[in-house]
Amino acid sequence: MMNEIIKSDFFEVGKDGVKKIFTPDDKKIDIVEFDDKTLCYVKSGMGYPAIYPMHETHFEPKAEAILMDLDGTSVHSEAFWMWVIEQTTARLLGKSDFKKEAEDEPFISGHSVSEHLQYMIDKYAKGGSLELARQYYFEIVNHEMDEILKGRGKQDAFTPAPNLKEFLLAVKKEGIKIGLVTSGLYEKAMPEIISAFKQLDMGDPVDFYDAIITAGQALRQGQTGTLGELAPKPHPWLYAETARVGLGIPFENRHKVIGLEDSSAGVVSIKLAGFSCVGIAGGNIDQAGLGDMCDYRINNLMEMLDIIL
Repeated sequence: MMNEIIKSDFFEVGKDGVKKIFTPDDKKIDIVEFDDKTLCYVKSGMGYPAIYPMHETHFEPKAEAILMDLDGTSVHSEAFWMWVIEQTTARLLGKSDFKKEAEDEPFISGHSVSEHLQYMIDKYAKGGSLELARQYYFEIVNHEMDEILKGRGKQDAFTPAPNLKEFLLAVKKEGIKIGLVTSGLYEKAMPEIISAFKQLDMGDPVDFYDAIITAGQALRQGQTGTLGELAPKPHPWLYAETARVGLGIPFENRHKVIGLEDSSAGVVSIKLAGFSCVGIAGGNIDQAGLGDMCDYRINNLMEMLDIIL
């Protein structure tokens, strides 16, 4: 749920025209209301918060395009990636039996790798090095992905969402563009969707989707990277780029575009990009207190067809 507060990091009710301030249960954002506008203050575990205008959103079917999240929405993989975060923290602490707590889950899913790791450091390894944690994380990821590709890894790591194939083919048949959007880095995101498409006998996902936007390449010694770690969901840029650059849809036509998410960070990202949002069951939307920010709620991908057609 949204909780009304008096003061935020940069805003205070009764000062500079601020009428009300709301924050969800996970406290990752603040919604600041004025007489003539509403702003969203996106907090950052990396030291780079941002303030965005909240645009009016509405959806008018038939959809010109849909924007789909990857983890949890298209492929069920969140448990695997949270396990990797847990293993990374265990290595950082030197405690092989370390286990995360259930209350950690809204903070280690849906955001960037660095945000997830910084949260775990702040809670379990105060003073720990984020750079060292990232090194451990990518060592674990590279090993696990190699094992999975060789058929020796976690067998349940990547599972296509129920009815994913039927849904995607139905959307394609209607001539609606499909963009795949993820805060995951390329090296972890693409094996997921490739694995899912192999299981569904759907060919190459790069050929199927009209646009795929990831958080880019990981920045490590000896290679280039991107801004993906500082501008992931809940910032608007991944969804905005998918629609405007990837699919060529102008901002003024945003009412013909709708986003589909299972995570709280993704819901905020879609709304800040100016699109209506469908929240699908199974993620952390309600746990984070952002259910009211969704324009629609569904339990299964096929229910989305009733909204977009």
